[in-house]
Amino acid sequence: MIGPTPLLDFFKRGEVERDVRLLAAQGGLAPRAYEQLAMLIILVEDPDKEIRETAEETLTNLPLEALQTFLARSDIPIGMREFFADRGIFPDEIPTIEAEVEFEEPLLDTAAPVEEDEFGDLLAVGHDEDRESSYQKLAKMGFTDRLRAAMKGTKEMRAILIRDPNKMISAAVMSSPKLTGQEVEAFSRMATIPEDVLRAIGHNRAYLKNYNIVLGLTKNPKTPLGLSLNLMGRLNQRDMAQLSVDRNVPEALRIAARKKVVQATSGKG
Repeated sequence: MIGPTPLLDFFKRGEVERDVRLLAAQGGLAPRAYEQLAMLIILVEDPDKEIRETAEETLTNLPLEALQTFLARSDIPIGMREFFADRGIFPDEIPTIEAEVEFEEPLLDTAAPVEEDEFGDLLAVGHDEDRESSYQKLAKMGFTDRLRAAMKGTKEMRAILIRDPNKMISAAVMSSPKLTGQEVEAFSRMATIPEDVLRAIGHNRAYLKNYNIVLGLTKNPKTPLGLSLNLMGRLNQRDMAQLSVDRNVPEALRIAARKKVVQATSGKG
């Protein structure tokens, strides 16, 4: 299923610098097929003429058969189908099994691949010195290289870049096709990542099917209080009791948890 795409949200809000918009228009910035098509649809209306023309050229170069297969998916927004229908491109008449499978790669990728050895010892993070070196290497990278590493790099790169001060970098991590449930669990417990990341996790229905993620977000002092209060009701009685005496969470959350515990105890009586 096509779900929330934090990186695409930046394009929808018009909060993307020109060099990044141009890269996306060229087909060099997109984690998956859906994000790529959605970005291009936005960029053909960009106020910058070069970006508009580049996006148009990229749309023309998209592999037609793969595009038609993708458009045949049942979860494609009607607006996206209409955009391509206006250009004479229609979904496969008979959807194939492939059409219902997530396109984990863009339809056209003009960016150079992120090679693991390109980043040297970024893979060797077992020791403090290695981790420090990894931080230094990423810190020296330009914005677009960090963006690429966030989307297509390794687990170790994502663990570092999720805390990048630039919100678009952390959004790229959360949009990465390589991101695993275990990584999101770890992020949900981290009090050193931006609130925007925790909010993105908390608004993703697929992630909230994982109890450990719900628990991590609820107990994370960095999670916005309103989100924690909403998630609290999903906790089991043992975790609710622990939350009610947890001094690391906001007092309002502790009090709310305590009321739940008292209600549950009274109900048993």
